[in-house]
Amino acid sequence: MKEIFKQLEGMRNYIIELQTEMTALPAVSPHIEGGLGEHAKAEYLEKELKKLKADEIKHLDCPDKKAKNGFRPNIAAKFYGSDKTKTLWLLCHMDVVSPGDIKMWKTDPFKAVVKGDKIYGRGTEDNQQAIVSALMLVKVLRTRGGKPPINLGLLFVSDEELHSEYGLEFICKKHKNIFNKKDFFLVQDCGDEKGAGAEIAEKNVLRLKITTYGKECHGAMPANGNNAMRAGMWFGTLTDGELHKKFNKKDKMFVPQESTFEPTMKEANVPNINIIPGKDIFYWDCRYLPCYKYERIMDVIKACARKTEERFKVKVDIGVIENASSVPTDRNAPVVKLFSAAVKEVGDASVFLYGVGGSTLACFLRNLGLDAVACGKNFDTLHAPNEYSSIKNTVYGAKIAAYILFNAK
Repeated sequence: MKEIFKQLEGMRNYIIELQTEMTALPAVSPHIEGGLGEHAKAEYLEKELKKLKADEIKHLDCPDKKAKNGFRPNIAAKFYGSDKTKTLWLLCHMDVVSPGDIKMWKTDPFKAVVKGDKIYGRGTEDNQQAIVSALMLVKVLRTRGGKPPINLGLLFVSDEELHSEYGLEFICKKHKNIFNKKDFFLVQDCGDEKGAGAEIAEKNVLRLKITTYGKECHGAMPANGNNAMRAGMWFGTLTDGELHKKFNKKDKMFVPQESTFEPTMKEANVPNINIIPGKDIFYWDCRYLPCYKYERIMDVIKACARKTEERFKVKVDIGVIENASSVPTDRNAPVVKLFSAAVKEVGDASVFLYGVGGSTLACFLRNLGLDAVACGKNFDTLHAPNEYSSIKNTVYGAKIAAYILFNAK
């Protein structure tokens, strides 16, 4: 193990090479304006996998009319171990978010810039750092010869930044037979600066589109219409109060500890300031504790909609954009114990188990009855201007995976 760790520590140039190549291949979703998708990055990574002599490479591509060639790429590679019945899967996503306001960047977001331990560029931390850690481990295995105790699997997926509809969700629906109940799953796509956190649970996610229908008219003659925006605002305030009042439990496992119910995006309604809107649309993002049921949450929201309709004589439509939940990973699962031991060995720290309000790739695996740990050592620069990855953190991620691979039974 010490020899492997030493080899990983000496791979600075390889880290920079991989980050430089991938950053120059913008993998923004084709469902976002200007997005080119993951094809170029997938082609590059497949070449790297072939250089490393992967024992298996499978394409699990998902149809998508908006994407290049009509599909989104997903790649599963295996490097055989002595026991071929078990695999340590390292899950990474190829897509990145858009750079946002270019003026906020000090460097070109799609050109990797190295400054000491940091590599700047869009996607360098989210999720290229994990991709590089995975490839580093494979390169060490190949240079040393021999086989690890179990298989090492690398799964590079598309579409994580939106809904995973064309990525891991698709794989779990159509190609779940590539996984085995004995497998171990590591998703290095979240974490903390010490790399000691093991995310093993997630809040339920509910995203809603609220549409209020009234009657449009001139702003000087409001009696001739029915202001959909006023009704929508009242509905939002009422619902906000009811949700926070009735679902107010806290759970120390999660960060934050309570359920969150947040009105977010607002669509434009009328083109001029002197027009009373007859239609108003806004969105709601809810992350609620697993102790609550979806049906109970919706009952409260629907009751608020009925009160709004009665009071303002409008119609309120509640559209469910996303309704996702996942079972937690057992805190005594083998992968959790292995990760805890790895953190103690590599980071000289004690692991802490926690849950999050956001969703990670791990949720799709957990819903298949597969135990997964989401983790990582990072500085949380993802999605922000001047995103950067740490070379030291990349080495740390590779060491964690190496420890688990060679200590798995």
